Amino acid sequence: MRSTLITGIGELTTNDPGLGRLTDAAIVFDSHVRWVGPASSAPAADERIDVAGRAVLPGWVDSHTHLLFAGDRTAEFEARMAGQAYTAGGIAVTVGATREASDADLLANLHKHVAEAAHQGTTTIETKTGYGLTVADEVRSARIAAGVVDEVTFLGAHLVPADVDKDAYVSLVAGTMLDAVVPYARWADVFCERGAFDEDESRTVLEAAAAKGLGLRVHGNQLGEGPGVRLAVELGAASVDHCTYLSDADVEALSQSHTVATLLPACDLSTRQPLAPGRRLLDAGATIALASNCNPGSSYTTSMAFNVAIAVLQMGLTVEEAVAAATSGGAKALRRGDVGHLGVGARADVQVLEAPSATHLAYRPGVPLTHAVWREGRQVR
Repeated sequence: MRSTLITGIGELTTNDPGLGRLTDAAIVFDSHVRWVGPASSAPAADERIDVAGRAVLPGWVDSHTHLLFAGDRTAEFEARMAGQAYTAGGIAVTVGATREASDADLLANLHKHVAEAAHQGTTTIETKTGYGLTVADEVRSARIAAGVVDEVTFLGAHLVPADVDKDAYVSLVAGTMLDAVVPYARWADVFCERGAFDEDESRTVLEAAAAKGLGLRVHGNQLGEGPGVRLAVELGAASVDHCTYLSDADVEALSQSHTVATLLPACDLSTRQPLAPGRRLLDAGATIALASNCNPGSSYTTSMAFNVAIAVLQMGLTVEEAVAAATSGGAKALRRGDVGHLGVGARADVQVLEAPSATHLAYRPGVPLTHAVWREGRQVR
């Protein structure tokens, strides 16, 4: 593969502890990063690109999305904006549309959203099943997703389908459905929340998934304080996502664990919930990630930059902290060391901003600042 030298970098965010942020920098990569340092010392490469003082940073790592779906929930959004409270029940609308969609339609919709995200600097994406909720539909979702995205999560425990006995459904998810989906997924998740699955039901699903070799993730503490964080930490989950309502004990547990608190600011805005306590978590020593939670109901955005801006402007994070959470934090939530940073040996996921520094992501919120993007060394924008 041909090598590329990017030089003339005004600010280079590496997320590499030995490098930090560099000015007047350069980077050489093919499929992986081969060299990073001062522009004056840059080695030769097959192609040289001068970015004229623009900022360069790792591609976004979006560690929480729901991109395998069909249908539209605009009416639900309008009702919520008119004052109707958010509940988990709207998921059933997407389940119906997804079941009715063809494989080709689901695949086309997935490709559309992945391309939209890449155009905005996202180079690693996790996505979940959870809009099928039958064995056949969950397998179909996982199979389609596995051919497109980096990380697939089994979320059969998203909601209990209408007219299905809950105990029977939990048994199905933890048994036949899990067995069928395992070949296509790396992770299992559960919506541990009122209106979805309680602690015992969530534990049943997560322990069964762990026994099958899947890593664990948890939707937790979105609608109120509950057992999600505690259960995630107890079971060694890679992440617990939402974390909108946290007790002091929850914060302490996260700060003493390897479980990443994945925060979803755009979802908090869209559901008119309080913003997750990112500053409180960081000050306590917890590891956080930022993700889009792109889905058709509660957070229909693929923009990681939007989430970074919210985190800085409204959650009390510095720009450096928010960018780290949306890159290396997401990588930690996926337990990956090859993405989310630009140290030598990292996958060459690189984005160039139409700005001299990453500060502009929050300084100019809503302005499209993505100038160029490479994924695994191949330019995608």
